[in-house]
Amino acid sequence: MTTWQGWHRFATTDPPAPPRPGDPPRSTEERLAYHSSFVTIRTPALHTLAAQVRTLMILGRHQQTTARPSLIVTGPATAGKTTALLNVGRTCHLAHTRKNPAPPGSAHAVVPVAYVLVPPGATAKTLVTEFARYLGIPTTTRMTQTQITDAVCHTYTQAGIQLVLIDEIHRLNPRTTTGAQTADLIKDLTERLPATFVYAGINVTDTPLFSGTRGAQLAGRATLVHCGPLPARHGKREPFRDVITDIENNLDLQRHTPGALSRHAQYLHQRTAGRIGSLTRLIRQAAITAIHDGPERITKTALDAVQLDHLAKQHRRPHRSR
Repeated sequence: MTTWQGWHRFATTDPPAPPRPGDPPRSTEERLAYHSSFVTIRTPALHTLAAQVRTLMILGRHQQTTARPSLIVTGPATAGKTTALLNVGRTCHLAHTRKNPAPPGSAHAVVPVAYVLVPPGATAKTLVTEFARYLGIPTTTRMTQTQITDAVCHTYTQAGIQLVLIDEIHRLNPRTTTGAQTADLIKDLTERLPATFVYAGINVTDTPLFSGTRGAQLAGRATLVHCGPLPARHGKREPFRDVITDIENNLDLQRHTPGALSRHAQYLHQRTAGRIGSLTRLIRQAAITAIHDGPERITKTALDAVQLDHLAKQHRRPHRSR
């Protein structure tokens, strides 16, 4: 998805559809493929991010003199940050292309969204080259960073990019020389491109990204959206149980009893530490096993048999007294 062709394919491909009442039963292979890809679960963080992005895009639409306000999606690993980022990007892409279709006979599609990964050990030149690669802007090793940046800004503006998504932002360290230059590049792009920037990274507030003068500039322009583990209870609400119910309602199993997983909310929260990524993986793996082995339902015994990711297993490991 870090090229326009790949992003366009992702954004315009229909997401997996849950079973609907009255539909003919799907084959085993179809149901296995469905649980492998699965639907996007609407978490509270995803709702917050979608609302914030919509508001900031409107807020910055006619801003000309300074960088538009931005967003940073932060939280621990497997908390659903990238999933939320991609979902919001897809929504923006589809909404914009519906309102602004390409003219009949035009060879150029509408390009409202860019998705860029910060490469490991990023320098300003390697990062701006990733921006160029997304739209297929030709570059050579002889080109300077300034030349590539100018080409990116011109082409992105001409293409009508409205939303720039930058993932793995925690890889930047402005305390190093190369990291500082890369942070300056991002600041330069935010001021030159008429687009809203949204970043995603692991525990960004615990990294050097917000330190020093450069960090203060970023912190002063960016709103934080926390995409952390869900609590078992929040006031009178039970957000984690609500997510379990959402997942359960989208399963495609022939003998699963609705509400069977919700009854194990406390166990599932303890097992996954409230992490959405770990929870969806656990239930999807159990569903695939249920289809393969024949029971067509998920029990607590079946959940116990699933080996979770190392991070979740570490959290669940009991502390030994000394």
